[in-house]
Amino acid sequence: MSDTLHIDGGLDDLIPAYLDGVLQPLGKLDVHRRGLRHPAISVFIMADDGSGRTLIQRRAAGKYHTPKMWANACCTHPHWGEDAHSAATRRVGQELGLTGLPLTLAGGQEYRADVGSALTEHEVVDIFVGHLSPAAPVPFNPAEVMALEWVTLPDLAARIAANPQDYTPWLQIYLAKGWGEIALRPSPQSAA
Repeated sequence: MSDTLHIDGGLDDLIPAYLDGVLQPLGKLDVHRRGLRHPAISVFIMADDGSGRTLIQRRAAGKYHTPKMWANACCTHPHWGEDAHSAATRRVGQELGLTGLPLTLAGGQEYRADVGSALTEHEVVDIFVGHLSPAAPVPFNPAEVMALEWVTLPDLAARIAANPQDYTPWLQIYLAKGWGEIALRPSPQSAA
C-alpha cells in the first residue's frame, strides 16, 4: 500500500479524532488502523428534475480502502481545524470537479464498519445534500472516481441486496437508516 493519497494529501494527513475522549489531530491512516472515532462528512447529490435519482460513484482502484466499490456521491474527513461544510465543499470539488454547488446539512449518523485491509471506519458523519441536473457535466477526478451513475433509490436498494460486496459499508448503512429518503426532500431552491 502506498503512503501517499491522491490530491487530498497523504495518509499521514492530520484529521480530528477522539483519543481518550479528547478530539485531537491524528494521522488518517493511524486513525483507521486503530478504529478511532472521528468526524467525517458524506454528500448525497440528488437529481433536481424530480426523478428521485441520486448520484453514486465507483471509487477508484487506487483508493486505500474500499477500492472499486460504489458509494454515495462524495465523502471525506475534515482536516484538523476545518469545519464540516468547508470539507464537504472542498471534497465535492476534488472528487467530482464541481464548484459552487450549494450543500445543505441534512443531519448526522454515527457508524462503525470494517473497510478491509485491517482498517475500521468509526465515523460521526455530517450528511450534506446537494441538487444537480443529471444533464450537467461532472468532470470527476479519475484518481478518485472510476465511474458515476444516476440511480433511483429503489433500484440502488435492489442492487445492494443482490450484490452487497459491490457497495461501501457506509452507503449500505445510510440507506438502511433512511438517509436516501431524507435526501429526497425538495431543495431549498425548489421549496421557495
